[in-house]
Amino acid sequence: MTPTDAYLASPKAIDDLRAINARFIENFINNDVAAHDALLHQSFIAIRSDGMRVGRADYLKAWARGFDPGFIVYWDTRDELISVVGNVALVRATNKHVLRHPCHDETGMTTYTDTYVYERGAWKCIQAQITPVAIGKEPGDETVISVWVEGVRVPELTR
Repeated sequence: MTPTDAYLASPKAIDDLRAINARFIENFINNDVAAHDALLHQSFIAIRSDGMRVGRADYLKAWARGFDPGFIVYWDTRDELISVVGNVALVRATNKHVLRHPCHDETGMTTYTDTYVYERGAWKCIQAQITPVAIGKEPGDETVISVWVEGVRVPELTR
């Protein structure tokens, strides 16, 4: 077994992917394009919840202004599931959000699957896909792993 094979089969690979997933979310909350760009594979593509495919350059351009703490007043990550198969990893989780509109708040959830490939000693996200969560199919609050209120992480609600 090579050192790479041993790593990919180890709990450390899952721990590293869990940390990368947390950074992915932090990059979104902070509109941090440079840090996010470092996580992406050169061949990255995103598939939005409406089915539209977005290339790497347009995705990063939108990332710079994707999170507005005055509009997205609550954001959490929950129900994380990470699998490694060979040198490919699937990182899946759900985000709950509360959007502040002038006359009402809107709550919703999306599930994402980020596909990573392990190359040259690093995990790089090659595809991100978002899917809306249907009413009645939401993962429970007991699965929450991080909470952000108006762009500020709430440590006591984060594990």
